Amino acid sequence: MYLVKTPFIIKKIFSSFVWDIPTEEKIIYLSFDDGPHETATPFVLDQLKKYNAKATFFCIGKNVVLYPDIYQRIIEEDHAVGNHTYHHLNGWKTNDKIYLNDIKEASAIIQSNLFRPPYGRIKRSQWSIVNSQSFANYQSPFNIIMWDVLSGDFDTKLSPEKCLQHVLDYTKQGSIIVFHDSTKAWDRMSYALPRVLAYFSEKGYVFKAIKKAKVKTPARV
Repeated sequence: MYLVKTPFIIKKIFSSFVWDIPTEEKIIYLSFDDGPHETATPFVLDQLKKYNAKATFFCIGKNVVLYPDIYQRIIEEDHAVGNHTYHHLNGWKTNDKIYLNDIKEASAIIQSNLFRPPYGRIKRSQWSIVNSQSFANYQSPFNIIMWDVLSGDFDTKLSPEKCLQHVLDYTKQGSIIVFHDSTKAWDRMSYALPRVLAYFSEKGYVFKAIKKAKVKTPARV
């Protein structure tokens, strides 16, 4: 079970996390988790280029090591990157020390203070340290980036058409949308993404990377 649209109450309770980026402009923030991937990520980059769209890629450290050229292309094409741990760990099921060391291991190769916990699951004890001033040697705390709209492209029971409808129905200006550049999501993502780009571009929206937005600093606990 998962929620396509993040409820207001969840955003309120976990207000230290970034769920969307309020704006009066027609801006959407696309994000992609779990790459780089040898097929999916180049496809995503090609589609974004058609619309001069920028996005944020939350990368798994071990995949950056596997596909350094694709990772470099993400950066060279002026997209943002974020830390998604080194081994895609579930924070709820992982010892704090192991989890935090995994983030640090990824941060050695992913130069960003944007972080998205895999599965959106992170313990309070973990994110209180991630938010600290000195964690992973960054001058400012990690911004924990969540989402406003979950496409559901990872759901193998979901049709590509329904995945697309999720995004069209729930996206508004300032929304952070999650897709995945992965094998598991490929059938749904590769169908939905081009249509999302075309639909919202025709309505006058632009797509920006989160690095170019005013992202709030998470509150201390």
